[in-house]
Amino acid sequence: MDRSAGCDRTVLALICEAFDEETLTDDKGREDVRTVLRFKPAMAPVKVGVFPLLKKNGEQVRIAKEIQRKLQKWMTVFYDDSGAVGRRYRRQDEIGTPFCVTVDFETLGEQGEELKDTVTIRHRDSMEQERMKIDALLPWLLERVR
Repeated sequence: MDRSAGCDRTVLALICEAFDEETLTDDKGREDVRTVLRFKPAMAPVKVGVFPLLKKNGEQVRIAKEIQRKLQKWMTVFYDDSGAVGRRYRRQDEIGTPFCVTVDFETLGEQGEELKDTVTIRHRDSMEQERMKIDALLPWLLERVR
């Protein structure tokens, strides 16, 4: 009788437990299925995705890459600037990334000085978004991904 409980089986069990599909309905009544790996943040292979809202905006790209460099010393970070930001969020949902950070026009202060140097953080499980100062980002993430 084989009673092995190796690494492969453990990883498969974790993936099966984390896998979820949910049906979302947009403002126009169209349904879409969102595939999510709901890993606990400590178990997620990638802890945070970092995006510039527009890859053609040099300042957004510079700040996003700066955030990536700062965070990757402490956790696994994935930088992505391809396609629409909604698609980037979906790709990160599919691999189980618990948080995404987006550098946008508010970060640059174009919507008012009070929002300058803040980023949007999106939570994978609730899809809720909040704004946070860039300087507060690392301690906030470390508290949640460990």
